[in-house]
Amino acid sequence: MPLAIDDRPPVTVTRALCRVEDLRDGHSRGFDPLGEGRDTMFIVRQGDRLVAWRNNCPHYDNARMAWKKDEFLNADRDRIVCGAHGALFEIDSGLCVQGPCLGDRLIPVALDIRDGEVFLAAPYKHGMRPRPGRPHN
Repeated sequence: MPLAIDDRPPVTVTRALCRVEDLRDGHSRGFDPLGEGRDTMFIVRQGDRLVAWRNNCPHYDNARMAWKKDEFLNADRDRIVCGAHGALFEIDSGLCVQGPCLGDRLIPVALDIRDGEVFLAAPYKHGMRPRPGRPHN
């Protein structure tokens, strides 16, 4: 049975996700802004630039993308890769350039950097509903 998108209203998150210096250049890191018990978004750092996306592959059932904790990039670290399907996405645009969801895009997450800290720039929508019998935190 496919999971349904959570229909609860977005939540304003006022605490910082992390400090910019906590993000390694050329790497990715997952975050769980609403305390749902899994990373529902991730950030990729490239030099001074931070790009954030929802942790949902558009191909099948919005599968989570990391192939292991905080690993959302391919071996060359020049594309986002879905560990479930092998789809490749451009880091800057979220466009799928190879794989079963060719032409689809990841869902962007707007960030706000203040005094070296990384914040969500807009209210954040809950991730996927849990499977029956597994409540949200």
